[in-house]
Amino acid sequence: MNWLTIQRGTAPLILSIPHAGTEIPEPYGDVFVSPWLARKDTDWWLPQLYGFANALGATIISTSISRSIIDVNRDPSGSSLYPGQATTALCPLTTFDGEPLYAAGQEPEIDEIRSRRARYFGPYHEAIDNEIVRLKTQHDTVILYDCHAIRSVIPRLFPGILPNFNIGTNDGRSCSAEIAGRVTKICQADQKFTSVVNGRFKGGWITRHHGRPEQGIHAIQMEIACRGYMQEPEIPAPDNWPPPYDETYAAPLQERIKNIIESLLP
Repeated sequence: MNWLTIQRGTAPLILSIPHAGTEIPEPYGDVFVSPWLARKDTDWWLPQLYGFANALGATIISTSISRSIIDVNRDPSGSSLYPGQATTALCPLTTFDGEPLYAAGQEPEIDEIRSRRARYFGPYHEAIDNEIVRLKTQHDTVILYDCHAIRSVIPRLFPGILPNFNIGTNDGRSCSAEIAGRVTKICQADQKFTSVVNGRFKGGWITRHHGRPEQGIHAIQMEIACRGYMQEPEIPAPDNWPPPYDETYAAPLQERIKNIIESLLP
């Protein structure tokens, strides 16, 4: 379980960072077309971007495993969370751009997918459940804030340029309107950044599965367009992607994120 990290806090706020991992452990090292493609869709530098949160009392749950092994934010049944729209699978076969991830004949079959679910998917969600239970013994309300980042332009997934902040509450089913409104107000406070609520990204399995507002458990997904905190190239390639984390460049957006996190604390 050294791939799973839990930084516990006492505030009624959990940050989930499911896609920032880059590790490709054995026996998966030889099945992918290339390590770079297997890491291309990583949510780069989110542990750095949210590095302040634990000191504020938030609990942070993260995985070091690449999402190309298994995506813990997909429906474990394999059903699409966005029917009719391009997306990637529980065990992705392609990148967001549609490039094959696996060498011919190396794609995971049913038994292998079940094995990855048992090894990684189940424990990640069990960790979230356990932290919710722990914090609910101390607080009436707990907020699960699911942290994501994605390239600003991916024609296969969405048209045009993605807004800076993409807030997802499963069309209001995973989080109260009051909490979502707090986050939205902060995102809209600076005209430098654009935002949308329940646009292309309404929240993945983490938000939809764990959010139970009627029980005092509110889940909200934040998908950030990478250009807001990193010098995003027009076309990613092995020699330019990802660019290194630049604290100075990321500072304005990080300050906005810090305001959001502080607004969710009691």
